[in-house]
Amino acid sequence: MSPRDRSDDERFHVFATRSTASLTRLAYLLCGDQHLAHDLVQTCLIRLYQAWPKVRDKDAADAYARKVLLRCWLNERRRPWRRAESRDGLVPDTPVPERDPAGVVHQKEVIRVALAKLPPRQRAAVVLRYWSQHTVTETAAILRCSEGNVKSQSARGLAALRVALAGLGAEALEELNS
Repeated sequence: MSPRDRSDDERFHVFATRSTASLTRLAYLLCGDQHLAHDLVQTCLIRLYQAWPKVRDKDAADAYARKVLLRCWLNERRRPWRRAESRDGLVPDTPVPERDPAGVVHQKEVIRVALAKLPPRQRAAVVLRYWSQHTVTETAAILRCSEGNVKSQSARGLAALRVALAGLGAEALEELNS
């Protein structure tokens, strides 16, 4: 290994250590499954490591990593077994978990469930625009689509998110009152 390769490996190690937590949060928001989020981040880091010597601007590595992570998630969604698998979160023949003693529905869980109801492209547009706070231009570049498409996907996604949140709010209130 040449000295240049060692310094590249060291810089990648520092980058991976620094950015793993934020990439995991982003992956979780995209997929809604903690275990799948960790798998996506690992796949992203493997692909990023393979391309690391070609990354010219190491300062832009965060944006590049988010783009790779999004591509990994979209590729995962296209796999046939993901479409056939039921991911409702219910495991048969298990006891019903105890309710929260305070009877409070956690906002994060409600938002995660509402995001899970959005189609993948709308979810990606909403998460990139409003969670990761990318501009329309940056989001269009990441999603490889036009800015108009990002605007329409974001608007449709927000509308669907509002409907999902309203529905979940009503369900949560019914659950608390029963």
